[in-house]
Amino acid sequence: MTFATERSDDEADIRQRTDQLAAAIRAADLEVVMSIYAPDVVSFDIEPPLRHIGTEAKRRNWERVFAAYEHPLGYEIRDLTVAVSGEVAFAYSLNRLSGTLKSGPTTAGFWVRATTCFRKLDGRWFIAHDHVSAPLDVPTGAGLLNLQP
Repeated sequence: MTFATERSDDEADIRQRTDQLAAAIRAADLEVVMSIYAPDVVSFDIEPPLRHIGTEAKRRNWERVFAAYEHPLGYEIRDLTVAVSGEVAFAYSLNRLSGTLKSGPTTAGFWVRATTCFRKLDGRWFIAHDHVSAPLDVPTGAGLLNLQP
């Protein structure tokens, strides 16, 4: 296998893992979601705290999300770009979570910017770090949650 072929295979694997994650989020399947994270994941998610360290913290993060919505959820990933080098890779995309909140209203959600760093462990790709953010208006500090891709 050539280096280019191996890199292409790795990119395909990462895209498949990303699709698997999106499907698990839509189904609120916490176990599948968590199976994609490395044990020492560090996550800078959209909700507090500033960072979620380790799988237990990331699990609590997803539990809160899944508890807030009726299932299934809407989850979109747009413009996924993947770069691979050896045993590490990164991906970035625009993502949106939507659905009916358990409190009643249906929300179209808002688009966020997502960066995901993968590490290859025992031949499989796992999320070692993710970072989710929303643009903000610098003078006011207000989040800009109505932007569209």
